[in-house]
Amino acid sequence: MTFRPSALALAAISIAALPLAAQQRPWLNPQLPAAERAHLLVEAMTVDERAQQLQDYAPAIPRLGIPDYQTWNEALHGVARAGYATVFPQAIGMAATWDPSLIQKEGDVISTEARGKFNGAVRDGNRRMFFGLTFWSPNINIFRDPRWGRGQETYGEDPFLTGQIAGGFIRGVQGPDPAHPKAVATSKHFAVHSGPESQRHSFNVDPSRRDLEETYLPAFRSTVVEAHVKSLMCAYNAIDGHAACDNTMLLKDHLRDAWGFKGFVVSDCGAIDDVLNGHHDAKDIVHASAISLAAGTDLSCSVRSPEFNQLAKAVQQNLITEQQLNQAAERLYTARFELGLYDGGKNPLDQISPDVAGDAQNGEMAEKVAEASLVLLENKNNALPLTGKAKSIAVVGPTADLLVALEGNYNGQARQYVSPLDGMQKLPGKTVHYAQGSTLADGVVVPVPRTAMPGGLQMQVFASTDWTGQPASTTTVPNIQNDWDYVPMVPGSKSPDYSVRWSGKLQMPAAGTYKLTIDGPSSFPHSPKETYRFLLDGKVVSEGSLRKPRNAAYKMPEGVPNTAPEPMEEPNPAKFSITVNDGKPHDLVVEYSHSADPSGGGIVLSWEPPTQPLLDEAVAAAKQSDVVVAFTGLSPELEGEEMPVHVEGFSGGDRTSIDLPKAQERLLEAVAATGKPVIVVNLSGSAIALTCAKQHAAAVVQAWYPGQAGGTAIARVLSGQASPAGRLPVTFYASTGDLPAFTDYSMKNRTYRYYTGTPLWGFGYGQSYTTFQYGTPKLSDATLAAGKPLTVTVPVKNTGRMASDEVVEAYLKTPQPDGPARSLVGFNRVHLNPGESRDVTLTIGERSLSSVTDAGDHVILPGHYELSVGSTQPGPGSNAVTASFDVQGTTTLPK
Repeated sequence: MTFRPSALALAAISIAALPLAAQQRPWLNPQLPAAERAHLLVEAMTVDERAQQLQDYAPAIPRLGIPDYQTWNEALHGVARAGYATVFPQAIGMAATWDPSLIQKEGDVISTEARGKFNGAVRDGNRRMFFGLTFWSPNINIFRDPRWGRGQETYGEDPFLTGQIAGGFIRGVQGPDPAHPKAVATSKHFAVHSGPESQRHSFNVDPSRRDLEETYLPAFRSTVVEAHVKSLMCAYNAIDGHAACDNTMLLKDHLRDAWGFKGFVVSDCGAIDDVLNGHHDAKDIVHASAISLAAGTDLSCSVRSPEFNQLAKAVQQNLITEQQLNQAAERLYTARFELGLYDGGKNPLDQISPDVAGDAQNGEMAEKVAEASLVLLENKNNALPLTGKAKSIAVVGPTADLLVALEGNYNGQARQYVSPLDGMQKLPGKTVHYAQGSTLADGVVVPVPRTAMPGGLQMQVFASTDWTGQPASTTTVPNIQNDWDYVPMVPGSKSPDYSVRWSGKLQMPAAGTYKLTIDGPSSFPHSPKETYRFLLDGKVVSEGSLRKPRNAAYKMPEGVPNTAPEPMEEPNPAKFSITVNDGKPHDLVVEYSHSADPSGGGIVLSWEPPTQPLLDEAVAAAKQSDVVVAFTGLSPELEGEEMPVHVEGFSGGDRTSIDLPKAQERLLEAVAATGKPVIVVNLSGSAIALTCAKQHAAAVVQAWYPGQAGGTAIARVLSGQASPAGRLPVTFYASTGDLPAFTDYSMKNRTYRYYTGTPLWGFGYGQSYTTFQYGTPKLSDATLAAGKPLTVTVPVKNTGRMASDEVVEAYLKTPQPDGPARSLVGFNRVHLNPGESRDVTLTIGERSLSSVTDAGDHVILPGHYELSVGSTQPGPGSNAVTASFDVQGTTTLPK
């Protein structure tokens, strides 16, 4: 018999060589496995201490050598809400690259910046939310309906594409060593969660077993089984009458038992409260917390509510066992020990400097991802790329110079942004005539454009809060739209106190009354002090606080740790009007003061101008130009997460219409009437029915929310410095008229796999500046035994005159009579020079070959299969080539 010492014996041996303090706290021994360290630590905690650790604000336990830790951190497309970071394209744009390897490189940049920011925060004693290493990304919910406002955060409508892009992101964020991850990624929101936002805390979904297994769960399974994600977030909604966070069908039967998940599960924020008040699954918060923990939720994101901090009471009341409490705590601490949070600076990753966040090299990666995400939808008579004949360009539209349309939501703060207007103005040999042209939608404000501030504004930053003393910096800016959350505004100072003065001229396009708004970015969950003053021709027009006073009667709920922030003072946007009697310049001074907290920071001066003067400016710009480039779209202030927006076409963050807003349709019609060719570049996080653009425009490009370098990427593609190769990760419908109701989660007549209508542009679609030819595909087997993978090799040749990427897409039709019309089963993005050929091989795994029965079983069916490979789905105008094969036998796959 071979003697194997126990884990405790090994711990004793290794601890003996450590300093006395570490010997007394064996969980601090980095030589022990992370799970063993977690077990030893949790064993040393009291029951109440264990319960307190199972929430996003985990308080310090000084006697055990454990500092406090904020589990809630965001990195959807870059480290978010923590100051300077590289801002990549929004998640939907990442999916449009169809390039998991590129997204893996992006994830690596994100986790490197995260380590640098975490190291700096620890050095400065900053234990705040958003500065940790456990990230609640990616969002892999299926974007089943274009009306959902949060669809921009996802990787689109297809479960296979979603799983592949998510896998790349997770591998990049977590790094190559599972035992020592750079950061922790979290697949969310588990499961069957995609709106409406206004009902998300209470709605129940009864999906068919087939829809559940065929559409809603595969990407989650892929991130667990293949990408080995270390964390997962349960959703707000209920499934089959049970809240997602107390749903054993999801958290036990699928996640733990069938998929073998070993990581920790966190609730969406406030979701345990929804177990009680939204779904009524329990009689009080103690019982709601207990049933959620017992079902498999390990951590509650409670914000400032009593949730899992009540679990000590649940143990006392015999609602859960102490072992169940221990198991959850050990899962959490295993991840934290793997991250090296308690290794005393001995982790090599602790040496990464905070200066890496948002540096120039990472900015180049953001530009590369943005360029790869651009999708050419329409190109009549080769209107693009813009040739040398187009010497003068009219740049019009509300998203041409809109900061938030670069950032998307859940974003960080870039050191430098390049708007589409900036990018176009930098094109050599081109003269740009700019006009905003319209607002995003009727009744919606947009930033006052640079055309109304001739010569720009002088921006002075002061180290004081009252604009006194010598300016710490003086620059010239084109207008006032800023996002300075946690950005150090005074060089060399870490103080959150500063003030800013903008001064220059304000010249309205015509006489009239103009509604103005001064507001700033979110400071969630904190409350800095922010004041403003607006002066015109030396007179104060408006001044005051940008915060509403906190309710003095509010008291923090019992049990909330002292690490939780005080309740927020709600934003108080300044709204006022000015009347000008002429179109002449007037003296403008805007002052802003920020203090008391480093969060938040910056203001945006917006307007809701009269319609006609903006249209007149755009028409004038078009008439003096060779071509018009119209930047249309939306913003994350119209589509997004549970927002108080209610204007025509938008409600609560979701969309009630997918048409381009009427204000922008009027703009397109006006500039098209000049007879000049119109190029439409659409910035949005979701599919828009661009029927008006398709009718009036010579070319249409979908640019998503393209991140900090979006303007550079757009200009390079429009000018022909790069060929577009992005593909749509969602279907662009002509309308929602033939779609099911938004609240209907059935997949019937949804997404390219089940839709029976004719879309404007289909999933997987995207044109190029060159052409590609596909040769005869070769299959590994003409007759395949059930359960065996298939490989297909196809020759692809660039038959045009320009080097370009090509996305090779493979779609399968199974013999299932009522199965999907076709399903994506493989893809590969490759680069080909003019005249270059390459054999591209795709492997189609057993799950992609399977069909899902009405009972929810994954079965490989015997019979005839049809495979198509090409630049997009098979159909009229497609260059897809086809091959067929037969499967003999049948087999049922694991859940």
